Amino acid sequence: MKSTIFSVALAILLIGVAWYVTADRDSAVSEGDGANVSIVEGKQIVEIRAKGNYSPSKSAAKAGIPTILKFNTDGTYDCTSVVRIPSMNLTKNLPPSGTTEIDLGTPSVAKLQGTCGMGMYPFEIDFQV
Repeated sequence: MKSTIFSVALAILLIGVAWYVTADRDSAVSEGDGANVSIVEGKQIVEIRAKGNYSPSKSAAKAGIPTILKFNTDGTYDCTSVVRIPSMNLTKNLPPSGTTEIDLGTPSVAKLQGTCGMGMYPFEIDFQV
């Protein structure tokens, strides 16, 4: 009986440690709070990490400013290495590792939505006045 309780407790502990090690805490912290958005030389830069999903999946940016969407990859070989923005009729292949910039101009929409090449992983940018 004691060995069964010990085995269950050990299994729960190991699952908890595995979850903690693999959890994507960056997106939980910065989801939509603008932490991934900066303004450099009059252009707004929205940075998104692409690997297994898009992080953060929601970004808050300012409306009326020329905007660059910057994707960072690091060993990305899944469907997030292809970015689609249907409203702009845009499809872009990202390199497995590196940075890719997409010039969005000055977006005239309140919300820009995109997905991976398979449509499984969405991301969006809310442009606020």
